[in-house]
Amino acid sequence: MDNSKVITLAATAGATALAAGMLVSYVRNRYTPGEHSSVFRFDEKSSGGDLVAKVLVNHGVKFIFTLIGGHISPILISCDKEGIRVIDVRHEVTAVFAADAVSRISGVPGVAAVTAGPGLTNTITAVKNAQMAQSPLILFGGATSDLLKGKGSLQDIDQFALLAPHCKWMYHISRVEEIVPTLEKAFVIAQSGTPGPVFIEFPIDTLYPQPITTGWYLKSKSDNTTLANKIINAYMTYHLNKIFNCLDTDIVLHKPAFVPLALPSSSAIKKTVKLLRAAKSPVLILGAQAMLLGANGSITPTQLQEAVQGLNVPVFTSNMARGLMGAAHPNLFRHCRREALYKADLVILAGAVCDFRLGYGKSISAKATVVAVNRDKSDLYKNRSPTYGYLADPATFLVELAEEMAPYKQQWRQWCDDLSKKDIARAQEINKKAEPSPDDKPGFLNPLTVLEHFDQFLPQNTVMVADGGDFVGSAAYIVRPRGPLCWLDPGAFGTLGCGAGFALGAKLCRPDYDVWIIFGDGACGYSIPEYDTFVRHKIAIGALVGNDACWMQIMREQVDSLHSEVACNLAYTNYDQVVKAFGGDGHKVTTMPELQEALVAAKETMDKEKLPVLINCIIGRTDFRKGAISV
Repeated sequence: MDNSKVITLAATAGATALAAGMLVSYVRNRYTPGEHSSVFRFDEKSSGGDLVAKVLVNHGVKFIFTLIGGHISPILISCDKEGIRVIDVRHEVTAVFAADAVSRISGVPGVAAVTAGPGLTNTITAVKNAQMAQSPLILFGGATSDLLKGKGSLQDIDQFALLAPHCKWMYHISRVEEIVPTLEKAFVIAQSGTPGPVFIEFPIDTLYPQPITTGWYLKSKSDNTTLANKIINAYMTYHLNKIFNCLDTDIVLHKPAFVPLALPSSSAIKKTVKLLRAAKSPVLILGAQAMLLGANGSITPTQLQEAVQGLNVPVFTSNMARGLMGAAHPNLFRHCRREALYKADLVILAGAVCDFRLGYGKSISAKATVVAVNRDKSDLYKNRSPTYGYLADPATFLVELAEEMAPYKQQWRQWCDDLSKKDIARAQEINKKAEPSPDDKPGFLNPLTVLEHFDQFLPQNTVMVADGGDFVGSAAYIVRPRGPLCWLDPGAFGTLGCGAGFALGAKLCRPDYDVWIIFGDGACGYSIPEYDTFVRHKIAIGALVGNDACWMQIMREQVDSLHSEVACNLAYTNYDQVVKAFGGDGHKVTTMPELQEALVAAKETMDKEKLPVLINCIIGRTDFRKGAISV
């Protein structure tokens, strides 16, 4: 493979994640394909899309997300023939968000394919979100022919320049024979070290069958009379022979290769066991990276859940790790993290980062011993250097730590009891705020009451997707994820508009689960056109919209500090009617009895009619999260 066309980048923009960059370089240069799987005879009826589809099938890909474009049609047609479900959406950003969700829930890198130019530029927000959330995914992009590069061809732009800061690795296909080895390598790179997105660019003539491509370039015999035309035909023939130099040959396909993974040393495990046994007030913070369980299938969500529960250490979860402990495990705490970190003598950061979510490290007592485990070196030492830092997979670390701790059966009962009292007291405060008040305006629901009722209604097998600001922030206090990988949110990037894509990917991966999006009304506006996608593909997804007709998380602070509501107000839009217009079902609710009826009706519609539903809750404006904005 021509290394001049390969761009290897660290997992985050700029000069960060040096270790991740070194690992990707190692994978690129020392990559070994997996076991021989099959041989495909590439002839004039074959297309580059056939090869793409064959590789995807070998790697366990079940879905490909797209918005159709002529540059990429052969990929989608071949995937459909191979039994890969093609899900076409209404905006390319949704395709990548959906692929991201598939990566997170299934452990198999999600795949999206978009056309050249604007098709590709529309994905950038979701690609960046995947990079920052450390989600492995594969993005295919169409491109103009190499012959026409820089000549004003339709949708011809420098796509590498746009995606370079946001991808781990990129490759430009110039010959059909490169497709299989490039894609097989891409799956390894996407999952290795610090996982992230990979981009493969396909010029249009590498994807279509050879006779079709030939017809684009070669002049007919009747036009081939002048010397100039003969020269053009000779050059075009040379170009085509270069693209299709594998014509009438056997192309070998391989099973998924082993993914390099940094494993914890036995000395690191033993040292942490010693620290835990001596600790009087330990705390475990679980970050999203601990849920990256896909590489090589070595650890399942159940194994990780049992390991963390077995440690008996007070646990706080964030982002994708929410739900790992179940909805109500005695060692799971939700409301007293600040007090716990202030008093803890040992803090274990498993895939968690000392960024704004942990006060840039200042939330943790200066006296505490900090053990950090992370697959990304820059994250491992970000803002606060740990007492003991281990560049390793957090999930593997926790499973091995639990095995070593098992004989000691430590409980830390007094410490857990102290934290439980604080947690319960805070929960009671929230419950009180959810009670009816004389200040409640008729026709406007208390958002906390809505969320409490919603939480009580949801069955055990539910995946929740968070997309919004204030309403979703309130939900984080109240709504309890039911189990591992049952909560999806954007992560550190704080992206709005991920809801439809995340829900789409989640429902496809877990068809027997209910999937609900918790929307702020502002975020809902990004995703609502995708109800057309849900209806067309018979994907039954529910949405609960907290509609206070404003960007409340911004407005609250902006009014207090700058005394202006400019650009903060929205309208009490009938989102429910928009969904009905797309062919789904919608309910507008302003009272609790109406909400109860709507939830029951939504469940029935999703189960029996396989239709998506949206419940538009008209809520009052509150100061519950005053001061919660992050900058």
